[in-house]
Amino acid sequence: MALRVDTFFHQDSSTLSYILSDPDSGEAAIIDPVLDFDYAAGRSHTAFADRLIEHVAHQNLQVKWILETHAHADHLTAAQYLKTKLGGLIAIGQGITKVQRTFQSIFNLHDSLPLDGSDFDHLFYEGDKFSLGDMQGTVLATPGHTNDSLSYVIDGNAFVGDSLFMPDAGTARCDFPGGSAALLYQSVQKLYALGDDIRIYVGHDYQPQGRALAYMATVAEHKAHNIHISAKTSEAVFVQTRQTRDVTLAVPRLIVPSIQVNIRAGKWPEPEDNGQIYLKVPVNMLGQKP
Repeated sequence: MALRVDTFFHQDSSTLSYILSDPDSGEAAIIDPVLDFDYAAGRSHTAFADRLIEHVAHQNLQVKWILETHAHADHLTAAQYLKTKLGGLIAIGQGITKVQRTFQSIFNLHDSLPLDGSDFDHLFYEGDKFSLGDMQGTVLATPGHTNDSLSYVIDGNAFVGDSLFMPDAGTARCDFPGGSAALLYQSVQKLYALGDDIRIYVGHDYQPQGRALAYMATVAEHKAHNIHISAKTSEAVFVQTRQTRDVTLAVPRLIVPSIQVNIRAGKWPEPEDNGQIYLKVPVNMLGQKP
């Protein structure tokens, strides 16, 4: 039987989370789960993640993997919460170690953040395999948006995180520390080389011009219609387009809390001597334009 893909949309962050399952074995993977967070109040809650848990229970699934496409800057991951409730290994690309080094400095985390990715259960490298039942998937390193960005390809489907948006929205920004428009161009060529029939599932949909939610398009559709990177787009044109757009973009609303949690695989910082957990806000460091 074909891979089952169930889609969940987190409205507040415009994030798509996916539950993949093998109908024969019941083994499942959860991709890019979201933890709700009220930044003004400094409070987290689990309403969205609980929807994922309810689905897993209703379908009688066994969670094998909790897969991150990268350390997100626009939402907090619910990976740790889901692991306590459902089990599974939390995995991300090995490029997370570069991201950790970058943000260790920005947030001055020198005494509290391991830089070897060991907060995660598993680090994937280019070409690594993963399985759900008898179905085998492949990991593609697709950096550019971030150092650690990767895509999960299984049964004719590619889950690409922020490397591509829907064709009418183009691609994600490349101006975060470690980002590179040239690298993203090359990464998208790898995705396009998978074949025209491959179904691309995106990590966000911001519903341009107020259109209905959309989250999947084929490689052929991207090559024909992606507004930033069609089959005819040269690397030089893409890099210029991406860089010109990136300097106009605001800093993501939740980048400060989300990065501190997501580079730790969803773990909070250790409580301070009063038993309270705190997140840091670096002053006059983020959002500087060239």
